[in-house]
Amino acid sequence: MAGKTIRMSTIKQLLQLHQQGLSNRRIAKHLGLYKATVNNYIQKLKANNFSIEELLQLEDPVLETKFSAGSPAYLEDKFEQFKTLIPYLEKELQRKYVTRKLLWQEYKKQYAQGYSYSQFCFHLSQLLVARKGSALMQHDPGNKLQVDFAGDTLSYIDRDTGESISVQVFAAALPYSSYTYALAVPSQKTDDFLHALQCCLNHLGGVPQLVVPDNLKAAVIKADRYEPTLNRVMEDVANHYGFVILPARPRKPRDKPTAENAVKLIYQRVYAKLRNQVFFSLYDLNTALAQGVKEHNQTRMQQCDFSREETFLAQEKQFLKPLPEAGFALKYYADLTVMPNNCIYLARDKHYYSVPFQYIGNRVHLVYTRTLVQIYREGSCIATHQRSTAAGYTTSIEHFGSTHQHHMRRSPAYYIGKAHEKSAALALLVERIFELEKIPELAFRNCDALLSLQRKTDPVVFEKACIIARDNDLMSYKRLQAIIAQCALLEDPNQMTIPFPKHGNIRGKDYYQ
Repeated sequence: MAGKTIRMSTIKQLLQLHQQGLSNRRIAKHLGLYKATVNNYIQKLKANNFSIEELLQLEDPVLETKFSAGSPAYLEDKFEQFKTLIPYLEKELQRKYVTRKLLWQEYKKQYAQGYSYSQFCFHLSQLLVARKGSALMQHDPGNKLQVDFAGDTLSYIDRDTGESISVQVFAAALPYSSYTYALAVPSQKTDDFLHALQCCLNHLGGVPQLVVPDNLKAAVIKADRYEPTLNRVMEDVANHYGFVILPARPRKPRDKPTAENAVKLIYQRVYAKLRNQVFFSLYDLNTALAQGVKEHNQTRMQQCDFSREETFLAQEKQFLKPLPEAGFALKYYADLTVMPNNCIYLARDKHYYSVPFQYIGNRVHLVYTRTLVQIYREGSCIATHQRSTAAGYTTSIEHFGSTHQHHMRRSPAYYIGKAHEKSAALALLVERIFELEKIPELAFRNCDALLSLQRKTDPVVFEKACIIARDNDLMSYKRLQAIIAQCALLEDPNQMTIPFPKHGNIRGKDYYQ
């Protein structure tokens, strides 16, 4: 019976009229059917000895099988033969250079009475689709967040250069409510991906149990069907927020269908509306993008009386875990060797950071964030610095030996303070030295020499010598050394008399009386 399929309710009418004794011609006229069609059904009824009463009690799909056995093509022997070849054909199609045409030619050599090329391709496609059917996914509220980057980019114009800057669009969706989030970021690098993910979690106001990303390098270092290797920074983010990472399998977009569908809808409902707008900053672009996604979330879904946003707020948000009190600080790691200058070199910033001198030559572990650098040795933190992205040095004086510490601390105030610890007169002398010296650094060696001289000299003699040197502006080390030598010969440094030698030619006071 070629042509349009007749409803089984009409066939039941046909059977009742036949039971009442009407001719086939009258039945055809009454039901608006061709007489040949009525004849065909009556012939099948008689040939199979069907009971009209039993047929009238059957449901329509069951009744249809009584009169139509389906396509005979699937009952042929060659179809049964063809089904056994499916695993082989599927495997061969995955091999390089192999086409369906080649497989069909090989099939015809083996089965000369087999299918034509068109029927070969049709049955092959039908069976492969049937074997790879998709499952119906059931989602719990607050359980998963599926994330992805849109394939198509957006752009804005740099006001200074007039250059068009292309940006990536991060998209995320909760499968239970289909609530969607999108954010434009400069790239798909780890920093930008994690920034977008954190902004998404803050926007949702909670944390799901699972995050399902694609196999992008920002999240997965090595893709694998069963055990992908995760980016360490991604693991840090997951541990901080308290979710588990479940990457989609390679080349399996159906593992995150909600995110894939969200991207498609963003194209249609957001990108399309922005096509004639020009933006001059990433902030302006994201403002428009957020407004478009908000309208999408507030639009009533097909065959539903509610929107994605209403479902999210009413049924899903309460199941999200609370956000941590502190935001996540992106961490980086490095293993470096302490150099002879007491420092490790962070090549990323072209910057040196000091380490206690006891660890020179040792291997240390570096953990650094955007603002902080921490250096570990055998599980203990041995140094902490504020991070600097400019080339140069960040040091702590305590990390160096005593000789280096003295050299690094040198300044007029340092020397005056050291002099006060030794002698008040020396402090006055050092102050006078820096008053007269226009370039303080030129006086540092002289001050070192004076401090060294103080350690070798009698305190009383040194004190008096410093007073004389200061009063007469005799500031050099050699001048003070000479004054000290002279003062040591004098019983009273204020009297400059020299005793006469004793010999027979001296007449004495008695001679003049």
